[in-house]
Amino acid sequence: MVLAQGVQDLAPSIATIGFGTSAIGAGVGAGLIFAAVINGTARQPEAQGKLQGLAWIYYVLVELLMLIGLLLYFIS
Repeated sequence: MVLAQGVQDLAPSIATIGFGTSAIGAGVGAGLIFAAVINGTARQPEAQGKLQGLAWIYYVLVELLMLIGLLLYFIS
């Protein structure tokens, strides 16, 4: 019983670490996505519309993963 209580005490701190890493990962992912769009637009300006459309789709997916991390944080 003592071990189970110790594990329950660790759950919020582990969830905080998990949410922090998901937020950092989302920030890095968004930065890489838009850096690639800027790079691609600089190389081929006529593809800007297509690149921006794809970038927003992938940005939403990255942020969705971060929101899943937030949800799991509040569940634990």
